[in-house]
Amino acid sequence: HVVLDAASSHSRSAASLGASQQPGSDIQELATKRVDIQKKRFYLDVKQSVRGRFLKIAEVWIGRGRHDNIRKSKLTLSMSMAPALRYCLGDFIDYYQHAGPSPTGSAVSDDHAHRVLKSELIERDNRKYYLDLKENQRGRFLRIRQTVSKGHGTMGYYGQGIEQTIVLPAQGLIEFRDALSQLIEDYGDEESDDRGRTLPEAASFRVDNKRFYFDVGSNRYGIFLKISEVRQPYRNTITVPLKAWSRFGENFIRYEEEMRRIFSCHKEKRMDPPPPHPLT
Repeated sequence: HVVLDAASSHSRSAASLGASQQPGSDIQELATKRVDIQKKRFYLDVKQSVRGRFLKIAEVWIGRGRHDNIRKSKLTLSMSMAPALRYCLGDFIDYYQHAGPSPTGSAVSDDHAHRVLKSELIERDNRKYYLDLKENQRGRFLRIRQTVSKGHGTMGYYGQGIEQTIVLPAQGLIEFRDALSQLIEDYGDEESDDRGRTLPEAASFRVDNKRFYFDVGSNRYGIFLKISEVRQPYRNTITVPLKAWSRFGENFIRYEEEMRRIFSCHKEKRMDPPPPHPLT
């Protein structure tokens, strides 16, 4: 069961959102979204400090009993890095939907026997994010671990300090990605991306029972356009490099013009009067 709640206050009053500022702190809270997946709640909070905007993702796991302890974990990243995470989530969603059947049950973050199905690494400045789609007897889940490097040592996974980790049940990856996409569109870093360039904003539109997503991103290979066709529960995606955009556009325009001519010809034929019968 997945619930997307864009107005959740994350156990805070609604007045603390928007452009409010926490007392005694230089951090402003701009927006929050909540995604419920199975027994977990995920809060995506956009905040702003003197260093810029960032995203804090909090995972709250509630046990079965009323008196069970509530476990929490978190992950933080800059808003300029959020599009890279969204792009990776799209790849994991595509893989998960074509990976075949999986064990049933709830995915949890404990270290039961499991196998890794797919892994990715996102790196920016002194932070690294390890994304691993795993499978155990309870199901499939995406584990995201953050490490922070400082100087010649490493804080987190490889050294001193606390590692930031969240675990997403695979059944809710689409809803989580969509919530992240909305925050990026509303509060994303407009000044830079992974290469310090301004990229077009993401766009989407619905046609009948399908929705099409257009996301421009960049990686070490260059700029690309990711086009996704979504019809629940299916998703198909293609990635088009920048150098092929003009050819794609030319072909779309050509086919659109040809179809207009075809429709026009058919319409004219229907409107033409029938030929007279020959005299007998």
